[in-house]
Amino acid sequence: MRSPIILGLMVFNTGAVIGLPPVLAQPATELPQLQPELQPEPAPDLPAPALPPATPEDTPTRTPAGTDWTAAYMLGAGDRIAIDIFGAPQYSGEALVLSDGSLNLLRVGRVPVQGLTLEQAADAISAQYATFVRRPLVTLALVQGRPVRIGVSGQVNRPGSYTIETNTDNAAQNLSDFPTLTEAIRLAGGITSQADLRQVEVRRQSQGKIESRQVDLWSLLQTGDMTQDVILQAGDAIVIPEVAALSAEESLQLGSSSFSPETIQVYVVGEVQSPGPVSVLPNTPMNQALLAAGGFNNRRARRSTVELVRLQPDGTAQRRTVAVDFGEGVTEETNPTLRNNDVIVVGRSGVAAFGDSTETVLGPFGRILSNILGVFNIFNLFD
Repeated sequence: MRSPIILGLMVFNTGAVIGLPPVLAQPATELPQLQPELQPEPAPDLPAPALPPATPEDTPTRTPAGTDWTAAYMLGAGDRIAIDIFGAPQYSGEALVLSDGSLNLLRVGRVPVQGLTLEQAADAISAQYATFVRRPLVTLALVQGRPVRIGVSGQVNRPGSYTIETNTDNAAQNLSDFPTLTEAIRLAGGITSQADLRQVEVRRQSQGKIESRQVDLWSLLQTGDMTQDVILQAGDAIVIPEVAALSAEESLQLGSSSFSPETIQVYVVGEVQSPGPVSVLPNTPMNQALLAAGGFNNRRARRSTVELVRLQPDGTAQRRTVAVDFGEGVTEETNPTLRNNDVIVVGRSGVAAFGDSTETVLGPFGRILSNILGVFNIFNLFD
């Protein structure tokens, strides 16, 4: 019995085939059985086609163009991220960074991401999935950032620790979603009148080391340099030092900035028309506070000088006499800028003091004499 020879659709059972090459006359051999490939075969390395510039509506990449915060933002407990593994949708989805700083992912288990940027975390996840997916391409996007707890100290009205909620939207990731330096300063009650905005310090702990960056917020006021309004991360500490000296123009501009509180409260007591607390803008000149209290009581006030009482950070009070000149601009000698809780004391004139003493001693007759002397004080005949 001779082996069959296959040729097209005809089967010949002869020992020799006329007209066929010897190689085709050999017995047919069984083809090897190919095993199915469980993993997708990667595409050949071809030049990538040119893509249009990324837009906010596009799928986020590891380092989206135009969003500087993605490269700087470091993951921590409470962050929720979206994981996309190309070609492996069964491993894609959202994941929460656990309290120990790791992700609990399907098949690979715990992956530490504490202190990593989105790009670094994508590389770490890719390395774990390399056992199950050939050349895994991992894309991460921040869906919801964790609350940011920071500390503010120095020349602010309410130094302390603050927690700022983030408002991240996966469809529109931008700088406004994350807390900034100026937002933290506003939460701390704004700067004081003695804040040095040129040397604001932001301290950050990174990989066991404390890094320090000096920020010039005065440049932000003058030129609108938004790069100075740095993005904050959990654990950041903000230190605002005290300025050595400020010009009158700088002081007024500082008081009207968004870093300052909307108003401060000072107290005008003594011989004014409406004594009591007065709300004024930060760094308001003393003369303006006197006018806000209704001005001097012309019959009784000593109009040449007033007493300015200022509380110091150590709990002591500083008291000094200031000459009053309503025609003078902002100067430390005659028209100083005010700080929160300053007290302006307007004393009695010599005539008013004498009249009060006479009224006490002489009774009704003294009251008449006091009113007469008050008329002289209106015309500033006595001080």
